[in-house]
Amino acid sequence: MSEVLARPARVALVGNPNSGKTALFNALTGARQKVANYAGVTVERKEGQLTTPAGRTISVLDLPGTYSLRARSPDEAVTRDAVLGKLAGEQAPDVLVAVADATNLRLVLRLILELKAVGRPMVLALNMYDIAQRQGLRIDLAGLSRELGCPIVTTVATRKRGIDDLVAQVDALAAKGELSGQSTWREPDAGEIRQAHREAQRILKAHVRPPERPDTLTGKIDSVLLHPVAGLAILLVVLFLMFQAVFTWAEGPKDLIDTGFQALGAFIAAHLPEGLLRGFLVDGLISGVGSVLVFLPQILVLFLFIILLEDFGYMARAAFLMDRIMGGAGLHGRAFIPLLSSFACAIPGIMATRVIDNRRDRLTTILVAPLMTCSARIPVYTLIISAFIPNQTVFGFMKLQGLVMFGLYATGILSALLVSFVTRRLFWRGAVEPFLMELPTYKTPDPMNVARSLWIRAKIFVSRAGRIILPLMIVVWFLANFPAAPAGATEPAINYSLAGMIGHVIQPLLAPIGFNWQMTVALIPGFAAREVAVAVLGTVYAVGGDAAPGALATSLAQHWSVATGLSFLAWYIFAPQCASTLGVIKRETDSWRWPLIAFGYMTALAYLAAFTTYQVASGFGLG
Repeated sequence: MSEVLARPARVALVGNPNSGKTALFNALTGARQKVANYAGVTVERKEGQLTTPAGRTISVLDLPGTYSLRARSPDEAVTRDAVLGKLAGEQAPDVLVAVADATNLRLVLRLILELKAVGRPMVLALNMYDIAQRQGLRIDLAGLSRELGCPIVTTVATRKRGIDDLVAQVDALAAKGELSGQSTWREPDAGEIRQAHREAQRILKAHVRPPERPDTLTGKIDSVLLHPVAGLAILLVVLFLMFQAVFTWAEGPKDLIDTGFQALGAFIAAHLPEGLLRGFLVDGLISGVGSVLVFLPQILVLFLFIILLEDFGYMARAAFLMDRIMGGAGLHGRAFIPLLSSFACAIPGIMATRVIDNRRDRLTTILVAPLMTCSARIPVYTLIISAFIPNQTVFGFMKLQGLVMFGLYATGILSALLVSFVTRRLFWRGAVEPFLMELPTYKTPDPMNVARSLWIRAKIFVSRAGRIILPLMIVVWFLANFPAAPAGATEPAINYSLAGMIGHVIQPLLAPIGFNWQMTVALIPGFAAREVAVAVLGTVYAVGGDAAPGALATSLAQHWSVATGLSFLAWYIFAPQCASTLGVIKRETDSWRWPLIAFGYMTALAYLAAFTTYQVASGFGLG
């Protein structure tokens, strides 16, 4: 094999947000992908590989979306430096693939002109070409190719159309192994920006004719979904249905997993003699890890909604609708996507704030992102709701449990807006910058991409159970079993263990909010990850003989008052029970000041909310 073929070619995908770039990346690389961070920054790095028919290995880099090489955010800076070959420890790309939404070339042409000035071989991939054809959009491909000085390939990434042609063009350019010209790109001034805009408009007018059948459907849908009143009402209904589905759709699979863990625990208990090994397997592993894994269906239902709404094109509309509300609370409109991402996990949500240009707006979003109800809280919420909220229908059609779940999410959102409002008024006075964004066309989600995304989320959750929860459960089980109860002891053996001692020492601090010593023990390892608290409760109550594997909710209903259960929910709305989140805040802000501030104010809010909830509920006779 020749030396050229032996060296993998590096290809970078560059394009505007919502151009289908990630779908094209998935179509090119399939499952051969890896996700990490760029050296020294928290910007996500996605790379995959493919092999051309000629036998060449090509490494494909999916760069963050940008409208220009004039970087105004950490995301855009990474894209610029990657294209220019200035990233530390990264090779410059051999070929650039400019990815464009074929139905909306107005903004991308300016970026393509900048990429052309870089001097690297380039291919233009006109993605979503099927939609352009349906609209009767006429693009002079040959003339546009001559004008831009690069080959053009039409693609439909979601259906893998044009992928072979794109690979062939990339392979041909990589085989040449040379720059297409001397780099002339530099940071433009205001006059040059206006000139580039005029040039892009000239090219567009010369080679692209208006659609014969404009996408009137998008306009009709937007007239409803973007209405200032009806649009917000629809958004609330969508969110409400999403949280109702978390309980109704996932109930069957959750019960099936729950029954499986109970059967496994009973099988081991029946076939192993009583002793430490049986106790470790049944009370430590099955009751601990199993009590978290049963919530996997509910987490996947939540992610299914988020993925579908994103692929359909509704997320950008939701950001537009929320802009006025968020602006009133002191948040930039771009903060909506990071905050929505925090419903899955605050860590990618905080990392997503790099799309916000202004540092003060970015810091405000970082500080409130952990208040959004992440998926790690779902095991806690669903456990307590199942234990203390009746499984009944209200108003003739609503599940009461789903309504309570919706209320918990709404409380997290409202508290984030309130904290943002106070932060901006106390520390960072000044007007919020205007929010400009491009609304993508509506698209039908690709089932394979949805399935792949759900599979990745499931693997992450199960992996988290193995890497974090399992080791902690071993430690908790040990603390709950040693030292053994002395001879003639009259109290449960766990009261004499290290876990019992620790819990009883700390418990007086949390007595005003209704927490018992078992809950206190759960909070400590729960700082590693919120859902670990559920696993700890499962282990502690199982070791204490108060719960069978898979029956934790029933046990809590027997041992906790309703006031205590509600107080625990209130605590978890605000508590900073995630060390990884605080670590990401430290990395993003490059200072310990902001994670300490986040930890302090969230702990104070959690204690105040739990105290108020417990005292009020007790006053109504629920204590």
